[in-house]
Amino acid sequence: MGSIVVEGLGKAYKQYPTRWSRLSEWVLPFRGLRHDLYWVLRDINFSVSPGEAVGIVGVNGAGKSTLLKIITGTTQATAGNVQITGSVAALLELGMGFHPDFTGRQNVFMAGQLLGLGVEEIEALMPQVEAFAEIDEYIEQPVRIYSSGMQMRLAFSIATVKRPDILIVDEALAVGDAAFQRRCFRRIDECLSAGTTLLFVSHDIEVVKKICFRTLFIKDGRLERFGPAKEVCDEYERYLFGGQDEATDMKVDGDPDLIQRLAKFDPSLEASCEVRYGNGMAEIESSWVENVHGTKVNIVGCGEAFYWCYRVRFNGYFDDPVFAMMIKSREGIALYGVDSGILSLIGDSYDASDVVEVRFLLTNSLAPGIYYLNCGVRAHAGPDAEFLSRLIDSAILRVTAGDRPTVATGIVDLGANISIVRSNAEIDNYK
Repeated sequence: MGSIVVEGLGKAYKQYPTRWSRLSEWVLPFRGLRHDLYWVLRDINFSVSPGEAVGIVGVNGAGKSTLLKIITGTTQATAGNVQITGSVAALLELGMGFHPDFTGRQNVFMAGQLLGLGVEEIEALMPQVEAFAEIDEYIEQPVRIYSSGMQMRLAFSIATVKRPDILIVDEALAVGDAAFQRRCFRRIDECLSAGTTLLFVSHDIEVVKKICFRTLFIKDGRLERFGPAKEVCDEYERYLFGGQDEATDMKVDGDPDLIQRLAKFDPSLEASCEVRYGNGMAEIESSWVENVHGTKVNIVGCGEAFYWCYRVRFNGYFDDPVFAMMIKSREGIALYGVDSGILSLIGDSYDASDVVEVRFLLTNSLAPGIYYLNCGVRAHAGPDAEFLSRLIDSAILRVTAGDRPTVATGIVDLGANISIVRSNAEIDNYK
């Protein structure tokens, strides 16, 4: 069983005004210090009990990764101390210090020994590592030719093939495909059930809420709050987006300050897994999500309306194309799809270099979570339709709880109401 105690932790880096100041301080120390200290972490205090799952949230640059590097010993603290009991497996950013010129198999042996495993033990576990990573013949190839997703697959597999006392994950799962992410979370659940202690950094707030008991909110290098996961994550989202603004229903035309406050955009939600194809008769140049005030967003609350937009440039004459969209779950399940034909939009013809902007107005009935958006323009309706241009997973949408969510579990929020009537009272009404 693993535990973590962090007391008065701080990390500062030296900042020199010029390159000569560094040399002067080193050669002539009697003249005094020539640097200032820039604190990236300061006065961090918390403890993690054995078997507990703790999330860490904060904006980029808040100090989350630095905190984990100090806990794992890859970076030294300037102040305070960390006490750890039990074995630690850490996935910091990508990989586990893999050497790019060695094969995947060779890196497994090196990483396994760093985790405290013997050579014979690694040999016995190798079939399980290969089966979970599913990189096939690439296991014998140099890691330098691996994609980031393949590196993560191998790193996560070796880190969890033997249950660690403490598992530390820093945004590593963000680069995996949806199916593999699901398997990783299943293994994390298995580790937690067996008593593993988890430190989990993610920008996916809903995942943090689901798997973590408590959460740290790091703000500007300091511990802003440490408490129940839902409460801390809700406070973090209020800090990011200003919460549910009472002015949502107000007319905001011509008021740029209010429009900005209503915007909800997280730059970390980058759709790096986009797939593009088509016959070349048209090209989707860009795609984006807007709120009802015309501001680009990628976060919407339950029950909020939003626009899914994309811009199409035609490369030749085309008559009556069909404009389509789809929204999918993280696992790739199609949740909703529609096109201009189903919506009975009267078709038109387009010449080369014509540009159109397509806007689907959608009412959000999705439960909190992460979703992916597709868009396309095709020749006609039907299952065998040829796409002139199509983008798969071209945008990521995060759905938050909003004002009054009704969903307890599942992927949709159907806005339920409830009434309970005593049967005897109902009988009395009919007397």
